[in-house]
Amino acid sequence: MIGVVVKEGESIESALKRFKRECVNAGIQSEIKRREYFEKPSERRKRKHDAAVRKREKKRILMLRKDKA
Repeated sequence: MIGVVVKEGESIESALKRFKRECVNAGIQSEIKRREYFEKPSERRKRKHDAAVRKREKKRILMLRKDKA
C-alpha cells in the first residue's frame, strides 16, 4: 500500500503531488486501466505479442543507429 507522510511545514498540494508520483511509479494507474474491463485471454495474448513486436522493432532501430555512428 502506498502512503505519504506529510512533513512538517509541507503543503497538502506538494504531499498530494508526491503521492500521485508514487502511484504512477508503482504502476497503479495502468493496473486500474487494465482491470477496468474484462480482457479475454486471446486479447491478452494479442496485446502481449504486439508489445513484444514494438519492443523488438525499437531495439532493432536503436542497433541500426548505433552501427551507423
